[in-house]
Order: sequence, then structure tokens, then C-alpha cells
Amino acid sequence: MVLGCSPCCSRTGYQQIGNTGPRFGVRHLQCILVFFGLAVAYSLRVNLSVAIVAMTDRNASNPDFPEFEWNESVKSYLLSSFFWGYVVTQVPGGYLSAIYGAKYMLFFGVLVCSCLALLTPFCAITGGWKTVVVLRAIQGLCQGVIFPSTHTFLSKWAPTEERGRLVGYCYSGSQFGTVVMLSVSGYIASSSLGWPSIFYVPGCVGILWSGVWYFYCSSTPAQHPSITPAERRYIESSNQARRPSDVGREMTPRPHTPWRRILTSGPFLVLVLAHCANNWGFWTLLTEIPTFMKSVLGMDIKSNGPLSALPYFAMILLTCVFIWLSDAMKQRGTVIPLGFSRKFFNTLGMWLPMLALIGLGYITEGESNVRLAISLLTTAVATNSATYLGFHVNHIDLSPNFAGTLMGITNCAANFMSILAPLIVGLIVWDETNPAQWRIVFFFTAFVYFMGNLLFMVFGRTGVQEWNTPTTRTPTATSTEEGEAFDGDRAPLIEA
Repeated sequence: MVLGCSPCCSRTGYQQIGNTGPRFGVRHLQCILVFFGLAVAYSLRVNLSVAIVAMTDRNASNPDFPEFEWNESVKSYLLSSFFWGYVVTQVPGGYLSAIYGAKYMLFFGVLVCSCLALLTPFCAITGGWKTVVVLRAIQGLCQGVIFPSTHTFLSKWAPTEERGRLVGYCYSGSQFGTVVMLSVSGYIASSSLGWPSIFYVPGCVGILWSGVWYFYCSSTPAQHPSITPAERRYIESSNQARRPSDVGREMTPRPHTPWRRILTSGPFLVLVLAHCANNWGFWTLLTEIPTFMKSVLGMDIKSNGPLSALPYFAMILLTCVFIWLSDAMKQRGTVIPLGFSRKFFNTLGMWLPMLALIGLGYITEGESNVRLAISLLTTAVATNSATYLGFHVNHIDLSPNFAGTLMGITNCAANFMSILAPLIVGLIVWDETNPAQWRIVFFFTAFVYFMGNLLFMVFGRTGVQEWNTPTTRTPTATSTEEGEAFDGDRAPLIEA
């Protein structure tokens, strides 16, 4: 009969094993390297968007370097060319990282992007803007493998109990890189190094990181030469002994990718919609709010580097707050179902920005509203970090074996939303100084946020899916949900 949670279950509802591994071990060092790797990747991603100001306006930087007469059309090609390649390699990146190892795909992505960054000033001066467009598209192709490979890597290194925490800390590196680049680029461009240093500095740092990563990282705990047996046992057994829904995470040989079952899986399709809704809202905030503030409120936020970095900096801080909150919820002595935790934080990450967008819709002309608008923008972007503990980690929940492939598919679809959202805004807003037209944009984006999270709350699942182990079927537990081998939303029960 079912006795309930026995004393051998921890406060988090996971069954204890003999050794929990060191509190700070090799897995944490690996995640620190991932943090800085994503920081470098994002600094390489946004460097052109901040450098282009200095490249086209000699008065905004050191006048001793060349100035380019690029019109707005050329600038749009330059800034969008990165995404042409970025969306193409999302799915192949996740697939290849599972075959050849996430270590090597991340090494390849960052190293090649860094080398291309070093070539950018030379190509701009000698080859013109078309050469830079091609270079940025290739850079996007290489960066496209980084996010899905990171998910593959974390699916191997993050124990179940630490999954949300480690994923959150790692992905906050992307915001850290953005903050650093936005904050210091103006000073670098005005120095004796000039605007080319905006490409040289992150490029050199990326090459340095690639060397450290190659020699100190391994794709799995089993491959790492200095990990202790206790920590390796803790990581590898956490997904078998502690939660049945994670059985099958480490498989040799790797099973064939069940593409049809993945693309027809209800929980995965809901995850795709949640990711798309999140990207629609997030990139609408970051790309259109500065235009709204300049046209309606008379505040040019793009010309102020530290102010542009403020939302990202707040996002880093709130990531730490949400991780602390997640840990605190687990330590209250009450079993917190994994499904509740994922949906709770996803709600914070999508519905709080929704409320901020509704507030922005009621802001009218006048300098007195600038501070309020900046506060709402910062709140909307910063609270979105809660999704790192929500849908962002759900790929690993659904399928530890194919987490990178799942991230590649959802991130590919979501980045099409990043391209589509500004186009839709352009159809709605004919007069950039008209607050009523902007109100339609904000309310529609708030509705997208609302529906995306509502679908995730109702139809999202955290149990590992049957197709995670397509070569061998595991016994079905008490779950009656179609497509789930085990019910990951419930705490484990001990039967006697």
C-alpha cells in the first residue's frame, strides 16, 4: 500500500542517496565556464549594434578612425544579418551536440565567432558593408549552435535538485555579457583604441575562453578527469534513484532521435508556444520601447549606454532573487511538486511583464513620465528572468536525452517571432508620436504574454516523455497523461 513520503525522502520530495557530493564541485566549475561562455557569446552578438553608432558618427568616438556613410537601410541589413544565420543552425546545433558532445560544439561556436569578430573592422574598411553582412550571417550560423548545445551540456551536468538553479545562473551570463558591452563600448570607442576595439576586445576574450574551456571542460561527468567518484555518482544517480521521471538520461549508445513523436507531442508543442510568446514580448520590449520613449517621451535611451544596460543588469539581480526564492520554497518542509514550481516561476516571468506593458500603454506625452516608463521597462525585462526557472528548463524535464534538440527547435521558432514582432509593430504604428497607436502594440503584446503562459499552465508538463527512451519502454507509473512514462509533477511515493 502507499505509505506516503517516507523519512528517506528529502524536503524537496526527492529520494536521498548515500552521498550528495560536494557543495561546490566540478559541476559548479563547469557552470561558471558556461556563464562566461554565454557572456562572451552575447557580447559578440550585440557588439555591432553599439559599434555602429561610433562607426557612422565620428563625433561619437575617436575621430582618428574611419567613418562610414551608411543610411538606415544599410544599418538594418547589418543588424539583421546575424539572425539570418542564427535561426538556421538551431536544430542542427542541438542534434550535433548530442552526437559529438556539447563541449566541442560550444568550443566551435565561441571560437569561430571570436575569430570573425577580429576580422570585422578589416572587412568593414576594405570590403564595405556587404562584406560585413556576409560576415555577420556566418557569425550567426556559428552562434546558433551555442544555446541548444548549452542545454545538452546542462542536461548532463545539472543534478535534478539543482537543475533550475544551475540553468538560471548559467543563462544569466548572457545578460552579463550584454551589460558589460553596452556599458563600456562608449568608453572604448572614445579611447585611443577607437571603435575597432569594440570587436577586438570580446574577440580576444572569446579566444582565451575557448582555450580554458577546451582543457578544463568535459561533455559529461564520466569524461571529466578530475571529478570525484562521489560527485559523479551524485550527478549520474540523481536522475535514476531520485526521480523515476528522469530515468534514461545517460544512455549508451545514444537512441535514434524520434522526430515524429517529438513534433506531435502535446507538452512539447505547448513549450514551443510558450517560448514563442516569451520571445515576442521580450524582443518587443527591447526593440520597440526605446523608439516609443524617444518619439513620445522625448528620451533617447539608445544614446545612453548605462541606461540601456539597466534592464539587463536588473535581470541578472532578479535571476539570483528568483533562484533564492526557489530554494527557500523547497526548504520550508513542504513537498513542492516540480510542475507547480515550473508554472509558478513561468507565471512570474510572463505575467509580471504583461502588467508592466499594460501600464506602459497608459503613459502619455511629457517628460514627467520618463522615469515611470523607464521603471516599467526595467521591471518588465527584469522579471522575465523568472522564466529561467520555468519553460527554459522544461526541455530537460521533458527529455534529458534530447534536451539540446528540443531547445534548438523551440529557439528556432521563437527567433522567427523576434523577426516578426517588429514588422507587426510597423504595421500598427504609423505615427511614432501617437500614444494611442503604441497602446495597441502594448496591449496586444500583453495578450501574447497572457496566452503563452496560460497554455503552459494548463497543458505544460514536467514528466519525462515516453519518446525520451524510444528503444526501450519503461513501466508506466500512476500517470494517466498520454505521452508520459512517469508523472514528474508528483513527489515520489514509497510503496510497501
